[in-house]
Amino acid sequence: MILPAKLMRTALLTVAVSAVCIVGASAASVGAGTVNTDALRLREEASTSSTILATASKGDTVVVLEDAGNGWYKVDYKSVEGYMSADYVTVATKADVTIGYGLVQTGGSTLNVRSGPGTSYGKVTSLNNGAVVTIVGIDNGWYKIKTSGGAIGYVSSDYMVTCKDSAGSRGDGTVTPAASSLGQQVVDYAKQFLGVPYVYGGNGPNSFDCSGFTTYVYRHFGYTLNRTATGQLSNGVSVSKSELQPGDLVFFKDGGSKPVSHVGIYIGGGQFIHASTSTYEVRINDLTSGYYNNVYVYARRIL
Repeated sequence: MILPAKLMRTALLTVAVSAVCIVGASAASVGAGTVNTDALRLREEASTSSTILATASKGDTVVVLEDAGNGWYKVDYKSVEGYMSADYVTVATKADVTIGYGLVQTGGSTLNVRSGPGTSYGKVTSLNNGAVVTIVGIDNGWYKIKTSGGAIGYVSSDYMVTCKDSAGSRGDGTVTPAASSLGQQVVDYAKQFLGVPYVYGGNGPNSFDCSGFTTYVYRHFGYTLNRTATGQLSNGVSVSKSELQPGDLVFFKDGGSKPVSHVGIYIGGGQFIHASTSTYEVRINDLTSGYYNNVYVYARRIL
């Protein structure tokens, strides 16, 4: 059984159109933050022992969602929610900063764009649900945005989620089909474990076996996979090798009586990442030639 995560609160929209705007920030209740140290880790929980989701550089901008207490902020960094140490983030409730792209999410109704940060300001224009805009600032829980038509105004951050890029949007700003960026997020997260040792029965994060690795990575995004490579054949849906997309599970069989003997995650470009039983570490290998091309048997799409 595959279970949706908190991360997937926009998933129904995303899956329906395979849009590039994935996983949005909740209301920007604090403001814009600027990283003031050379490298600052984004963590899954408000703890230095928690899983590292990403690392921000000095000068990077984050959306500060809330003060999580005990010296931590809950933030949105490049469309990924997590926690950063408040000691290394300078916060402004009002700032003209380039945050990225935003996807209007109103559940079907239109969203008014105001001339200022509040409902008392005049209406500049309106945006349809699914419209993509550029976020150029923040002001006490309101995003300052620029539409595809060039209009500049303010919208409540309650009705917008952040996006990694604007690909997949039509000229009118609505979302069109594109490769799932959640699959790319899965790949990016998996790559953080390159070099981690292979240990039979390893469930992560300090060691993995092949199915332990895929299970651990997908659990981070709220999906529960069966624990063995053979068991994961019943997760998701079947896809052909020619249809592979980043995030798909790829399976191999090298002898034995079981349907498959190994599993990894396709990362694009004819390559996959896996907990290798030959080099005994998480690594990337080619899927289109050599050994793994010869023993490849199946692929499953989880997303």
